[in-house]
Amino acid sequence: MYDVVIIGAGVAGTSIARELSRYKLKIAVIDRENDVANETTMANSAIIHAGYDAEPYKNKGKFNAKGNAMYTQLTEELDIPFKRVGSLVLAFSEADLATIELLYERGIENGVPDQKLLTKEEVLEMEPNINDTIFGALYAPTAGIISSWEVAIACMENAMDNGAELFLNTTVEDIKKDGDVFTVKTDKQDFQTKYVVNAAGVFSDKINNMIAAPTFEIQARKGQYFIMDKDIGNLVNTVLFQCPSDVGKGILVAPTVHGNLLIGPDSVFVDDKEDVSTTAPELAMIREAAALTTSKIDNRKVIRSFSGLRATSTTHDFVLGETPDVQGFFNVGGFESPGLSAAPAVAVFIADQIKERNGGFEANPSFNPVRRPFIRFDELDADEKAALVKENPLYGRVICRCETVTEGEIMDAIHRNVGATTVKSVKKRTRAGMGRCQGGFCEPRVIEILSRELGKPMNQVSYDSPKAYILTGRTKNVEE
Repeated sequence: MYDVVIIGAGVAGTSIARELSRYKLKIAVIDRENDVANETTMANSAIIHAGYDAEPYKNKGKFNAKGNAMYTQLTEELDIPFKRVGSLVLAFSEADLATIELLYERGIENGVPDQKLLTKEEVLEMEPNINDTIFGALYAPTAGIISSWEVAIACMENAMDNGAELFLNTTVEDIKKDGDVFTVKTDKQDFQTKYVVNAAGVFSDKINNMIAAPTFEIQARKGQYFIMDKDIGNLVNTVLFQCPSDVGKGILVAPTVHGNLLIGPDSVFVDDKEDVSTTAPELAMIREAAALTTSKIDNRKVIRSFSGLRATSTTHDFVLGETPDVQGFFNVGGFESPGLSAAPAVAVFIADQIKERNGGFEANPSFNPVRRPFIRFDELDADEKAALVKENPLYGRVICRCETVTEGEIMDAIHRNVGATTVKSVKKRTRAGMGRCQGGFCEPRVIEILSRELGKPMNQVSYDSPKAYILTGRTKNVEE
């Protein structure tokens, strides 16, 4: 029997798993996908927000700035690329100036440090490519940029290093409770456990309703984005927000932690909780809206568009904590923005609640918060590269030319805990296929490596989902 079963392997579930692995517990993380961070955590703005946007009385306001402050230590321990580049909320009218003054005051209430209201001249000195129609801006230096899926992968890997177990391709079908024991029924096996954490993203309402009263509903809110080539990755220095509205923080223009430029998202409610399509009218709107921030975006530099779903709760807030009617069942629902920013603090909160409900936990004496560093060949200097290639020649074979990813890095990604098993999972861990050609050069080589290392034919290596095969068979010597 498990002590805790966590449903959902996004940034919420994996952060909680890592936090709970500090204790001597038997922990299982279940996800229906074939990799962690494959849904909302995979497709979002990847911003660590400063914390001025949410009302102080909400969970979003309570946990955003706390989580933000935890990222410095977290990313150092887990070897996750992270940059505190700061953010600007731009005012293009007198009404916008009033809005950023309100956000400034809210930031003070939420504990956001070092905010500053900037004049037009100060903004243009900091960001010379912004349109000169600017009136002013709210500057928050603690905002940062990160790779959201790398956070979840690193948290899950560290949790597994400390004893947690991961069950992918496993769909929860029902939850029952008999006395103090839950049975989580899945399409693969049943899990008996003392406690359940529901971190199932856009499906967290469905999971909640299997065992508890239906106190909230999750609506899927789609946001579409452009990723621009690294050629224009330095167009802006900070995360640039337009003034927020009731449905989001507006169209942003921001550098990414790996050197690209990110533009988006829009905000549209969709009925289908698996609809991650992109649509021409909405993408055109995003281009037009981004031009209000800066007219210097070269739209010929788009290398990919994508969309993701936000889990928007009818409570208009994170749904956190033990359900009133089912002792031992804990929700982490409605985990839209600033969920990524708040995740480390929310993980501590949920772990503490479970610990309190249990009457305490025994510490894990072998807990190690540090993940084995991931070698990023492109970031090494010439001497370091030469020494590494001498030690392991696989680091001398470049597989992805756009991002300078080597076979050694791909091998490492495959053979770690939470190892890569698909083309997309290699892409998430190493960036092979994320460059200008989007896998046109490296994808066949990645398939070859996966086939060899996983011991399966190349035509059984999938891009993402189990049946998303890339190859169907050989073009020669095919048996009739």
